[in-house]
Amino acid sequence: MSYIAYNSPVGPLTLFEEDGAIVAVEWGWPPDSTEPPSPLLERARDQLEAYFEGKLTQFDLPLEPAGTAFQKKVWQALAQIPFGATRSYAELATELGTAPRALGGACGRNPLPILIPCHRVLAAKGGMGGYSGMDGIDTKRFLLNLEGAL
Repeated sequence: MSYIAYNSPVGPLTLFEEDGAIVAVEWGWPPDSTEPPSPLLERARDQLEAYFEGKLTQFDLPLEPAGTAFQKKVWQALAQIPFGATRSYAELATELGTAPRALGGACGRNPLPILIPCHRVLAAKGGMGGYSGMDGIDTKRFLLNLEGAL
């Protein structure tokens, strides 16, 4: 699996590619590699940079997150939440015919944070809920502020 590391405003991110699709975004630095990043990984890094600069509101990348059928259903729903908008766990759970806690579990296992915007899902009454990113709720709040959602 090839990867590219990027020092973003929310900390170091490593993007992973497999079979022509982005499969994971992880916080932190990987071990050094002598393999040059692929054009897709460079495009993904460039799109993230444009997002953080406020110049991109929608990613255009092939994404193939690994997960259960339920998780993939949740991640597809998350991908439909527009830039700058938020939804509640309860709203999405009702739409998907599941419980908010199950939906939250799928959000927490999202292997493509930011690209699949789990940060746009809030708890009841606008509470932050949780976030699996590097600094947790602070990262979620940063992303929502960047998008003008708070």
